Amino acid sequence: MTGTPPSSGRKPAAFRLDDTKVRMTDDDTRTPSAGEALITQMSGEDEEPRLPRAASTPKTRFRFGKWLLVGLSGLVSLAIGLAVDSLIRDLFTRTDWLGWLGLALAGLAALGVLGLAAREIAGLMRLTRIDHLRDRLQLAADTDDSKAASSGLRDLLALYLDRPETAHGRKQLAGHMREVIDGTDLVKLAERDLLAPLDLEARRIVMNSAKRVSLVTAVSPRALIDLLAVLFENLRTIRRLSTLYGARPGMLGFLRLARHVVGHLAVTGGMAAGDSLASQVLGHGLAARLSTRLGEGVINGLLTARIGIAAIAVCRPAPFVATRGPTISEFMGELISSTEKPEKPASRPGESDQAAGKQRRDPEA
Repeated sequence: MTGTPPSSGRKPAAFRLDDTKVRMTDDDTRTPSAGEALITQMSGEDEEPRLPRAASTPKTRFRFGKWLLVGLSGLVSLAIGLAVDSLIRDLFTRTDWLGWLGLALAGLAALGVLGLAAREIAGLMRLTRIDHLRDRLQLAADTDDSKAASSGLRDLLALYLDRPETAHGRKQLAGHMREVIDGTDLVKLAERDLLAPLDLEARRIVMNSAKRVSLVTAVSPRALIDLLAVLFENLRTIRRLSTLYGARPGMLGFLRLARHVVGHLAVTGGMAAGDSLASQVLGHGLAARLSTRLGEGVINGLLTARIGIAAIAVCRPAPFVATRGPTISEFMGELISSTEKPEKPASRPGESDQAAGKQRRDPEA
């Protein structure tokens, strides 16, 4: 930013930036009038020209795919409704009690559909609530806002109100909230008193899942079995972690949660974690001490642990402030120690008898 130099015949003058006489302009050839100061934006000579944002923004088009889905789902619903209506009419034609039974079963099925829809909506709302709560607590910790932190922690206490295993932590946190404490420290206390037991259990869930994947991958004879086992174990881990932290999603909520986990992996570089994990494993010398199948099992177990770490970050209703959260190196050490088994050299026949005789002859040996 630079001010326009005074023209010839004008006396130098001082201006405040918030003065009404100060004008912003992009035209560096404009001459200021009497009693006016112009400020022009000087562009750097090395700055390359950029295209407007609209050049790379996709244009909004008609989404015919959604129209197709809506139309097909409507036709399927009408077909099911007409089929049920025809069935109930046929039952009434045969005998009245069969017709009433069919009508009662149709009503029971309708209630079940409404219940499933309500549960899915509640699960989606719960996931949205957790996402907003985590963002609020993160903002309160970053800005050290005690009021915002107290508001977010009250919602956190309400989230775990029906969880008896969190009673002690909720009592401790409620006592801290009655004191005069900074916002960042309040979030740290909530992480220590309320969420620490849940974090410990989450680490155990991820560790056990990584061990199972490592074992199945090491002993299974088919790649298809490996794929199915890893997929099942990862989905099971995500569901258990979401239930642990209070999300309890339905089917649609679970799909949304899985999508968030994949998105978190993509953002944090987890999709390319295979190369780094392989290099770390080779750095520990596993290639020289383990067979190929055991090495693949360890790597798959570490990848499963990576997905579990991402699931913890997505499902946890509060950010990691006091601690950095679980890391892949924590799981690596235990996986390697559980996979590696020290091998004793096989003794040749007669060596044990010779050693025993030598020990009898030399008691100090």
